[in-house]
Amino acid sequence: MANQRIEGAIEEFEGKAQRGVGRMVGDSKLQVDGAIKEVSGRAKNAYGRVIDGLDGMVDKAPADLRDPARKGLDFARRKPLLTTGIIAGAAVLLGALGRKR
Repeated sequence: MANQRIEGAIEEFEGKAQRGVGRMVGDSKLQVDGAIKEVSGRAKNAYGRVIDGLDGMVDKAPADLRDPARKGLDFARRKPLLTTGIIAGAAVLLGALGRKR
């Protein structure tokens, strides 16, 4: 299981608790901060699920591609924000290239 899944679950739980306390004491800032933390935790958990799924696919890849794929996954585990940015940038570029003029 990816560390992001564990961290995400903890952060999501903390956010829910923070939001609940904010609701009990009538502190809207605490509620908003809790909601943001909860969403951030869900995102980390989802990222971890994707990494875990890709890890299973690496085992099924042809032997000559396993090592580079594992290096890519290790990079994604160490630098999740950078990986997300790279993927988003590639998606924007591919979308722009695929657009008809």
